Amino acid sequence: MKKFKKALVSLIMTSALVMSSSAFAEGMSEASVRAAGEGALAKIEEAVSLQEAGADKAEVNKALSEVRQMQKEFRYEGSERLRQKAGDKLRVARTQVESGDADAAASLKELRDMFKEMMQIYNAAH
Repeated sequence: MKKFKKALVSLIMTSALVMSSSAFAEGMSEASVRAAGEGALAKIEEAVSLQEAGADKAEVNKALSEVRQMQKEFRYEGSERLRQKAGDKLRVARTQVESGDADAAASLKELRDMFKEMMQIYNAAH
């Protein structure tokens, strides 16, 4: 009887794992991934232009916060390592903007170039 119960519990656990993994395997659609990438690139462009115009730090940080959220949704296997590097650069750029560092504009431009490269990789594959 104990073996039967163990087998039953194992079967239930296995089926629950299979069902949950198939739900997560669907992931995001191509349209939402593309929209997240394009939206993040647009917000980076906005942050660069705000920084160049000498806008308030809060405005630039707001744009960078939106980039951070969109970056989480922009997941594509071919550009994953570059996305991780862009995340690191985003953290550096936000810190530089908050502290008023003169290198913030250069960091934002590097970040923009990284996202342009990721979009090129994504568009080439889709």
